[in-house]
Amino acid sequence: MSAPALPLVVRAVRTGDVPALYRMAQQTGAGFTNLPADLPALEAKVARALACFARPEEAPADDLYLFVLEDPATGALCGTCQIFARIGSQWPFYSYRLGALTQFSKELGRAFRAETLNLCTDLDGASEVGGLFLEAGARAAGAGRLLARSRYLFMRRHRARFASRTIAELRGALDEAGRSPFWEGLAGRFFGMPFDEADGFNALHGNQFIADLMPKHPIYTSMLPEAARASIGQPHRNGEAAMRLLQQEGFRFDCYVDIFDGGPTMVVDTDRIATLRGARLARVAALADAGRPEGAPGALVATGALGDFRCCIGAVAGEGEAVVLNAAAARALGVGPGDAILYTGLLKAE
Repeated sequence: MSAPALPLVVRAVRTGDVPALYRMAQQTGAGFTNLPADLPALEAKVARALACFARPEEAPADDLYLFVLEDPATGALCGTCQIFARIGSQWPFYSYRLGALTQFSKELGRAFRAETLNLCTDLDGASEVGGLFLEAGARAAGAGRLLARSRYLFMRRHRARFASRTIAELRGALDEAGRSPFWEGLAGRFFGMPFDEADGFNALHGNQFIADLMPKHPIYTSMLPEAARASIGQPHRNGEAAMRLLQQEGFRFDCYVDIFDGGPTMVVDTDRIATLRGARLARVAALADAGRPEGAPGALVATGALGDFRCCIGAVAGEGEAVVLNAAAARALGVGPGDAILYTGLLKAE
């Protein structure tokens, strides 16, 4: 009988992954600033990530952790994701916060409540999960959830490197022509350039130009075009599933939106992330050579630290400090009896 197929594995990036990342970057489309389709920028990003994986101190820093999704049978890469350990270190992290201003006229006997957008840097210092991309041919069998949730196991493994709060930005809604109504109705009026050009400039050069050109006073949403108002806090149609998964993990929309496209920023206390909170440490007592261990539920399983981190979907039987792991997952992770793993149950729909 042939050995069971190996599951897809999330692992830390390597220098040789740059060509595959560049291929993926060319597929992402507008608004995906964390994976720019620029070869020198990607090479610099990978070099930065490798330096962060090599940093020995378990303490917060301006770190970038970059991961890829690999088919261990062929070595082909089909996805990627990232964690930013502390945003707002090199330059401020700008957001719009939705607020309200109530005014009352005694003479008219009327109160007026106006919704406002306020430019802020409230989220400086938080950790951020982002940069998740999965090629179309791999969007099955829980691959997207594996990519997304593997980051939380890495954060659990190196909890001291991350902040008390974690955010996730979702791309904002676009119209049928691929334009951003929010950009067209607000930000674009202050930059004098198309959305794609400004978004690309931000990805390559940072966002100091935002501080230079954006108005600092509150923006009354009632003065925006209807399409721009309707898009505030709405995710891109391709991001609706990602938003639901974030909500399952405990993230919530807390009235922060992206200053370019108005997409929602999801926020959670790091220690309340479901995957991180439910993760358990154990040692592999034995392998189930004939596939899934009897009665074993599916699980997200990880091993290794920093640059040796690997994560896949497997099956774990038993509780406590010693468990039985299915052989295919063990082979994909490179573990055997006596080795340590970090695991957690699968979420609904995995």
